[in-house]
Amino acid sequence: MSAAKQYLVLLFALYSLGVSAQTASLQGYLLDQKGRPIPFAGIGLLEQQKGSSSDDSGYFALSELAAGSFELQIQAIGYQSQRLMVELRENETLELDSIILKEDILGLEEVVVSGQLKENFVKNSPVKIQVYRAEYLDNTVAPTNLMQSLKLINGVQEVVACGVCFTNSISINGLPGPYAAVLIDGTPAYGNLASVYGLNGIPKNMIDRIEVIKGPNSTLYGSEAMAGVINIITKDPSKQPSISLDLMGTTHAEAFSNLAFSQKIGKLNTTIGLQHAYLNHFEDANQDGFGDNIGMDRLSVFGKFTFDRPKNKKASLFAKYYYEDRRNGVEEYTKDRAYQEIRGNDSIYGESIYTQRFELMGSYELLAPIRLDYSFSKHHQDSYYGADGYLADQSIAYLNAIYMPNLGPKHSLTTGLTARYQYYDDNSSVTPQADEQFIPGVWAQHEWKPKGEKLTLLSGLRLDYYEAHGLIPSPRISVKYEPQPNWKIRLNTGTGFRLVNLFAEDHAFVTGNRQLVLAEKLEPEQAVSGTLNIQHIFNLGQGQGSIDLDAFYTHFTNAIIPNYDQANTIIYENLDGYAQSRGLALNFNYGLPSGLQINLGATYQNAFEYRSNEQGVKEQNPLEFSPVFSGVLTVNYEYKPWNLLMAYTANLTGKMQLPEVYDLDENGDPLAASRSTSSTPFSIHNLQITKQLPKQKLAIYLGAQNLFDYRQAISPLSGFNDPNAQAGFGDYFDAAYAYSPLHGREFYLGLRWNFR
Repeated sequence: MSAAKQYLVLLFALYSLGVSAQTASLQGYLLDQKGRPIPFAGIGLLEQQKGSSSDDSGYFALSELAAGSFELQIQAIGYQSQRLMVELRENETLELDSIILKEDILGLEEVVVSGQLKENFVKNSPVKIQVYRAEYLDNTVAPTNLMQSLKLINGVQEVVACGVCFTNSISINGLPGPYAAVLIDGTPAYGNLASVYGLNGIPKNMIDRIEVIKGPNSTLYGSEAMAGVINIITKDPSKQPSISLDLMGTTHAEAFSNLAFSQKIGKLNTTIGLQHAYLNHFEDANQDGFGDNIGMDRLSVFGKFTFDRPKNKKASLFAKYYYEDRRNGVEEYTKDRAYQEIRGNDSIYGESIYTQRFELMGSYELLAPIRLDYSFSKHHQDSYYGADGYLADQSIAYLNAIYMPNLGPKHSLTTGLTARYQYYDDNSSVTPQADEQFIPGVWAQHEWKPKGEKLTLLSGLRLDYYEAHGLIPSPRISVKYEPQPNWKIRLNTGTGFRLVNLFAEDHAFVTGNRQLVLAEKLEPEQAVSGTLNIQHIFNLGQGQGSIDLDAFYTHFTNAIIPNYDQANTIIYENLDGYAQSRGLALNFNYGLPSGLQINLGATYQNAFEYRSNEQGVKEQNPLEFSPVFSGVLTVNYEYKPWNLLMAYTANLTGKMQLPEVYDLDENGDPLAASRSTSSTPFSIHNLQITKQLPKQKLAIYLGAQNLFDYRQAISPLSGFNDPNAQAGFGDYFDAAYAYSPLHGREFYLGLRWNFR
């Protein structure tokens, strides 16, 4: 029995209080809308603390009940929960008609772990959690990496930081990538160096689902989780096919392959997999002399192991090795892999980044209600940006001891002790010696349900100790209120604290030829955040839908934001004012059993800094690369007679503030006026069709990305045409003007095969 099913049984199978007057009973069957039995459902009379679960035929029974009128509650994973009033009489058995449960089209009965470090239903979580399953992603966008999957989420943006090597990061609600915590199975594993290139190396065939939380989560995951959490839940080896294969090729001569083997050996469940990506097509449609997309060889090898233990105690281990050879530049640099011999050349410009990364993480439950989560990662980057070499190493070790005592049905306590070790070193002048930190912490989180699921109060506090800054508290408060069963209101507030490593996080340091100016010793950033979610769930016709309205707010002090106002210069300092990100998001989701599902989302955000200008006058300026408006549309349709799945997706990105970038005149001097500091709104459209062949255990898919061939109208590079220097080596060469895709329309074809 899976952990989620055991959770349901434990939730509802409560022991009798032993009241002698309990002589009534009831029984019935649970069926889906096609008349098929529903096993492992939880059925309970919570007022009497009585419960049971349905068997393989859908049958359930409750006995030794008190007579009277009570509410019967029914919950099953994958189906909408149901409540009905029953009238029980002494010495009689109530025979219920077959109870039909509707399919949970919206995934509200999903079991998640991100909000509280333990299993809970999406609908019951005091923190709003969005869940995206691997099957949905595969049949919607055929993602080749994590970034492509996250583009489907309203309010989540991909930010490209370089017009040569196209490094990217995740932005949540307008906040830069380092403010979001990326987890593997609930465990932090990615430091600031890995956030530059490492997130692209998470293989899609290891992902079971992605859980996304927007807003502060510092109590559970550390003070740096200011913008939100992206938790990647890996697949359970015991549920995987013996062999799974996914091959895909594109019209840009790109190739992607995923292969995994799963096997049970005694009490050990294993999955061994690999992912390979090959991109080596040079294209220069904007005629700036540089490739419009990266060349790359990427290899990921991973393994996950789970162990069958007494009393279903959890024990798992996950390991991954990742290698990437990324390059781009002028055609002479990349053609025939010339970069391998001329890396660091001072006349033929290119950027070459070799990345190696190792990860090890796991979880182990003790006999007491204690769980140990642990991880270790080592990240090595060997790179050249033009003639400048950049070597960097980062190692992170993490241990979280979690204690979850049983305090009864209304109270839940989760506490823990954490220890985090970080090592970072590079060959830059800003890092004269390796930076080592040991950060111990203690945290506690209490959940109280004074009125059952109608009202949930969640409070938490985390204390981390930094050698240079002492104890740093990170409190949080979350409230979930249900005025009606189909209405939910969630409030989530918290604080954040973050040490900034500019060389590891900000790519502007090493690409282009801007001069670095550190105006002062940089102090840690601090933030206060809050989110408000109002959700309405409705049934319309045969379908189920939801409408979500979200408001978010983050206030920063000591914010560190690059200043590009001076040509050929980038200045870093703590703001003498403050920075804010605030906005509203609206999401509409509706699905029909016939196979049609629509998701429409829109986000308006106002992200700005309030700082002194050169004259000492305080003024407000928009944060760069934070779009004022963004939207996402996903339409999925399954034509069941033909086993055909069709998906259309679209992303709209509104105007955003851009850095001041100066083109050159015929003499190689900057023009008096910069390029426009406001981008042009754009949209990207994708289409995919998947044909399933169940007997052959095969799926064939084809699609088009960037269907209408949108490309950024102007080169993301400036100063590339300096007549006084080779391309890329001029004093004013800059790669900071990348805000939208250069990769044009692309068709792809692939197949997936699963053998059991």
